[in-house]
Amino acid sequence: MIRRFIPLALFVGVAALLAMGIKQAPRKDLVPSPLIGKHAPNFSLPSLTHPQRRVSTAQLDGHWYLFNVWGTWCISCREEYPELLAIAHSGVIRLIGLDWKDTRAEALAFLSTRGDPYQRIAFDPGGLEAIHWGVYGAPETFLVNPKGIIVYKYIGPITPQAWADDIRPRIPADAAVVGS
Repeated sequence: MIRRFIPLALFVGVAALLAMGIKQAPRKDLVPSPLIGKHAPNFSLPSLTHPQRRVSTAQLDGHWYLFNVWGTWCISCREEYPELLAIAHSGVIRLIGLDWKDTRAEALAFLSTRGDPYQRIAFDPGGLEAIHWGVYGAPETFLVNPKGIIVYKYIGPITPQAWADDIRPRIPADAAVVGS
């Protein structure tokens, strides 16, 4: 009779161990990046909204900014969009977009219906620039200081809680947007 309960006891034991491991595991949205503490990759890409212009790291030097990798095809990017609009409206920091693996027409239609939170948007239809940033999925957001050093990486959609708890506390008061 006891032999019948041995498989059940083993299953319960293994399940308990797995539950403890999951509970004690570090947060899954805080994936370390080898770029933290290093210069952001230099880039110069066409602007999504003004194809004859370029968006480059040279334009961003000297400013704090959030570099947000997104695409219209990305469901999580759509989920975070209201928070990006709120961040842009707050004026706390510059928001730079990298439209990744998208078409210009779809991205422009998306922005025209939902609003544009970005000060600039680099267009990366082939996804090559995102590779330099170590991006493996969207959305991913990088906090970059005025010296061009990546100080933080957030993976996943920015929620009000993620903004308040994980990102906003890392931004100094002097990072406020004072023009383009």
